[in-house]
Amino acid sequence: MGTTTIVLIVVIVLLVIALAVAGVLLSRRRRSEHLQEHYGPEYERTLAETGDRRATEAALTEREQRHRELDVRDLSADERDHYASSWTTIQRGFVDDPVQAVHHADGLVVEIMRTRGYPVDDFERRAEDLSVEHPQVVQQYRDARSIHDATQNGTADTEQQRHAVTSYRALIDTLLGHDTRTGDGGAVNGRHAQNPTTEERTR
Repeated sequence: MGTTTIVLIVVIVLLVIALAVAGVLLSRRRRSEHLQEHYGPEYERTLAETGDRRATEAALTEREQRHRELDVRDLSADERDHYASSWTTIQRGFVDDPVQAVHHADGLVVEIMRTRGYPVDDFERRAEDLSVEHPQVVQQYRDARSIHDATQNGTADTEQQRHAVTSYRALIDTLLGHDTRTGDGGAVNGRHAQNPTTEERTR
């Protein structure tokens, strides 16, 4: 084998290696961009916790893998109507007892998640599982839960509790299968969009 042939083989091998490395780097970059775009504030929150971008993306990828193993289902029409009715009752009760309204709103979220097939024993696990399919509302869930805990400790005021119930509304609309991005708060068989908003109920 001549020197020229050997040199050509070496060059080809190096090119193949370089292309493989470039492919891996491009794939990682695209994956990183996807995770940042999909999770948004949840990505930044996780990054602030880990302090490392690679660890953050590994954690979010692990969430997705874990979520694929869940047997999450949609609600039936009867279940959706039942929970929508429960939510309306909670909103109406805010004026008379905001503490109980916050408590019941948090409990309703857990009940709906349990019915749909989510594990519900741990709040952080619930938030992580929700973030995979519903990253747009998970921060609202965290905020609402924080106020729920403050309410339990007696350190939340009525305005904070109103904010919590409004945040729970966005989450519950999502869990019931409504599109919280339409601006109408979702609809249950065409009726829910006609209900007063949480802000209107709690004023």
